[in-house]
Amino acid sequence: GDVVLLHDTDYSNAATASITSGINSTYGEYIFKFYNINPATDGQKFMFQANASGQSGYNETITSTAFQSYNLEDGSAAALEYKTDHDQAQGTAYQKITAGTGNGADESCVGELHLFNPSSTTYVTHFMAKSNSYDGGLGSNNWFVAGYFNVTAAITGVDFKMESGNFDGTIKMWGVK
Repeated sequence: GDVVLLHDTDYSNAATASITSGINSTYGEYIFKFYNINPATDGQKFMFQANASGQSGYNETITSTAFQSYNLEDGSAAALEYKTDHDQAQGTAYQKITAGTGNGADESCVGELHLFNPSSTTYVTHFMAKSNSYDGGLGSNNWFVAGYFNVTAAITGVDFKMESGNFDGTIKMWGVK
């Protein structure tokens, strides 16, 4: 289908990145890609939450699941594992979509988040994310997160932030027909 760039912003020392325009019934899918997200505080996870039409705050109810694969630089450990402490069962917290990311000049996280049919007022809005991060000098972490917002109101805003502290990086959003 047609893919249209709707948002392209470089963030510097940002506490949050709120995208509050362009998410509407024009597109059935929205893809957010984040590039070179570097936290100010070492070892922080990149997260997101949504806001439904007519609501305030980013606190929609989420049901999700998460797993990761990793490989340490020195080869001492590698694994594929379910992350029980990163999924939500009817939670309203920000959803973690990366592992802890290092804050060194050569450390960052990258990835993408897909929102499916966020304007529906009949069905819940599903999402899935995949990311890779350089974990504080330890190695590569590949994350997979999926779930849904358990609300039948249209999702009209998405907010990204680090678990703690500010971040630098680029976030882009595309609409997919």
